[in-house]
Amino acid sequence: MTSAQTWSPLEFEAEGKGSAEELVERLNGLGDQLDDLLVKEKALVFRGFGILPENLDAVFDLILPNRLAYVHGNSPRTKVGSNVYTSTEYPQEFTISMHNEMSYAHAWPARLAFYCQVRPGGGGATPVLDAARWLEALDDEVREAFAGGVRYMQNLHDGYGLGKSWQDTFETTSRDEVEEFLSGTGATWEWKRDGSIRIASVRPSTVHHPVTGTEVWFNQADQWHPAGLGDDTAAALAQILPPDELPQSVTFADGSPIPDAYVLQIRDRGLDNAVDVNWRAGDLLLIDNLLLAHGRRPFTGDRRVLVAMSD
Repeated sequence: MTSAQTWSPLEFEAEGKGSAEELVERLNGLGDQLDDLLVKEKALVFRGFGILPENLDAVFDLILPNRLAYVHGNSPRTKVGSNVYTSTEYPQEFTISMHNEMSYAHAWPARLAFYCQVRPGGGGATPVLDAARWLEALDDEVREAFAGGVRYMQNLHDGYGLGKSWQDTFETTSRDEVEEFLSGTGATWEWKRDGSIRIASVRPSTVHHPVTGTEVWFNQADQWHPAGLGDDTAAALAQILPPDELPQSVTFADGSPIPDAYVLQIRDRGLDNAVDVNWRAGDLLLIDNLLLAHGRRPFTGDRRVLVAMSD
């Protein structure tokens, strides 16, 4: 940990052998204090309680008061339970850069819970990052350039193509339900002749936490911009599709391009200032989604981490 990384999550260790029942009892003991504790500490890690998939719901019901579906989510996941999903299913050799969940959307979850079902063979930590620290780490030039917000563009295919389909993204096969959802988001959209949909949304680059008032970096410009994918991937995509037909892309709010150098600074300074949470089977991580960004380190062997979210 560098001098800039003076923060780390608050950890709770089981007493003795530990059990899911013990964790439920301790969570019940915290009661309403859990909310205040999470805001204060930003992240809580529960280790050694031997949580298994069959008793995960009992724990999630306590720490995620209103579990949300991953509607309008842009990363590949598999739904495995009652609004419980696999974490992002990108190839294990790749790093997933820092981001606050669904910061590109009109509404986002207030908290996330990650559960490690299978410990990775090597690597595979979940880095977490104080989003206020991320904002501070950026050059003044970058912060000022993003002050007006960003415009996200999505091209969601009808079942065949790059990226996610609109059916997977919105968890429906009804166009009417998609339009009903989008009509309340401030987005604009257009159905294409091939059955795909193009969606444009203007969102802020920073937000203020509703309790602390802290301003945090809160956008996914570096993940939606081709430069954030690496030179080889960006070049390959450019050969296949023009910029306005990429599965997702981003510009400044006025439509002007975001310089590659800004994107790389955002991505790299986020990862450089993150603190790794290393996994053991049965561990649980609860985070405040506005105060903390998260990502994934590359890994070897098997790794299965489940995630759920709430407002």
